[in-house]
Amino acid sequence: MKRILLIGALLPFFSLQAQEEKPFETPKLVVGIVVDQMRFDYLTRFWDRYSEDGFKRMVNKGFNAKNHHFNYLPTTTGPGHASVYTGTTPSIHGILGNDWYDKFAQEMVYCAGDETYPALGTENKRGMAPTRMLSTTITDQLRIHYQFRSKVIAMSIKDRGAVLPGGHSANAAYWFEGGSTGDWISSTYYMNELPEWVQKFNRSKAVERYKKTWNTLEPVQSYVESGSDRNAYEGLSKGETHSGFPHEIDKVWDENGLFSSLAATPFGNSILTDFALEAVEKEEMGVDSIPDFLAISYSSTDYVGHKYGVNSVEVQDTYMRLDLELARLFNYLDQQVGEGEYLVFLTADHGAVHVPAFLSDHKIPSGYVDNKAMANALSEMIVERYGKSDLIEKLNYNELFLNHGLIKEMGLDLRTVRENIADMIIQLKHVEQVFTAHELERLGTADRIKELVRNGHNAKRSGDIIFTMQPAYISYSKTGSTHGSPHIYDTHVPLLFYGTGIPEGSSTPERTEIPDIAPTLAVLLGVGMPNGTTGTPIEDLIED
Repeated sequence: MKRILLIGALLPFFSLQAQEEKPFETPKLVVGIVVDQMRFDYLTRFWDRYSEDGFKRMVNKGFNAKNHHFNYLPTTTGPGHASVYTGTTPSIHGILGNDWYDKFAQEMVYCAGDETYPALGTENKRGMAPTRMLSTTITDQLRIHYQFRSKVIAMSIKDRGAVLPGGHSANAAYWFEGGSTGDWISSTYYMNELPEWVQKFNRSKAVERYKKTWNTLEPVQSYVESGSDRNAYEGLSKGETHSGFPHEIDKVWDENGLFSSLAATPFGNSILTDFALEAVEKEEMGVDSIPDFLAISYSSTDYVGHKYGVNSVEVQDTYMRLDLELARLFNYLDQQVGEGEYLVFLTADHGAVHVPAFLSDHKIPSGYVDNKAMANALSEMIVERYGKSDLIEKLNYNELFLNHGLIKEMGLDLRTVRENIADMIIQLKHVEQVFTAHELERLGTADRIKELVRNGHNAKRSGDIIFTMQPAYISYSKTGSTHGSPHIYDTHVPLLFYGTGIPEGSSTPERTEIPDIAPTLAVLLGVGMPNGTTGTPIEDLIED
């Protein structure tokens, strides 16, 4: 009897010991934030303009990976989101771009498209699903680990910014209707009908409160971290006569369409935060010991960057306002979930290049590439060499797909043809490097650009020849910024961790890479790593 009593008395002690020896702290909620087109220097350039509860909370009370990079090409939205969440590169997860050429079907395909699963909540039935992604995500692994009791919800203005982070087993992914309704929609991949809370949110016409003039948060003349407000480097909305503030989107709403009017302003981020807070409450996320996952992708930063450019007052004001959205999100989670009870990471899906016209005006090498002229010049060289112009089946993302059937019919050796055409491409103006598929698939390399190209190359899905342009030479309009290259301005992005189990500090000059995020989360959460993982956990974040 005494022995039984003694064992009973010791049980709480052993239970406490087991809890103390647990190798990780379990958050009630994980929040993954991807800021579309956020360069790393947006943290430092606008630092003095940020509040204490947004970016600064994450940096000062969390972990800042200062030397964080993408390690593949192309640096675009689809591959960016897939790589963050799968812990690997396009060579493994298969998301080669926002769109890419399917050389077997001989047609362009969309990274999140699948007509098997029509859209819900809209008359536009374009199907969406993560079925083109070939590996699991950290969100999938969380679901599997907890026998699918963890709730995973992903959301973004862009469909691909929600579908890919949610993974294959998400409870839901939502994106913003691109038509005139201003509704949040999904697809039959996730559910048969939208939940009542989503329908109610849509019926509330919450988007209408953002039909207003966009002016700067502070006096425009105080934005000394950016260029002049009115200049020739920025785009215009229909109905606008100049590129400066105020932007009276309420007056050009109908002319430009609801989606275009809202998405290219900070208010697109605001409506997303509204929806995220509603999801946390109505889906009861973070209420028990089984961790849930909320994946948020802020897209409006990308639309603003594309339209106005890296050096614009519009970009600065958008980030100052995004900082307030982050503060609103964190303060809400403090109350709803509990301060210290949730884990947040924040990164970007790619960076951006300064407007080449702006750089050129300041004597910095840069310029614009005429893709059509390049294609014509290359076609002429191929005709001169082979007597046929249709050896090229498709040119997409600086990637060349050859007509393998015709090459075989002509009795030519594919490897030799690849090498010959690569020699032609390198002669084109502003081309920096050229690689053949054989070279990427068979050979190792220590060259940085070549490694990025190889990591973006999938043997079954990619083309025959890939080439890169010189830094700051782009095929784009003369206004606004873009991305997609292997150059540092597109690869260097922020990575911040904050919350449960995260030490205060930073990693510099140690280099971390995008595929390191998912395995780091896996270790922090004590779950399996995504099945295609090639990244490694960030040691400074997981050391005792």
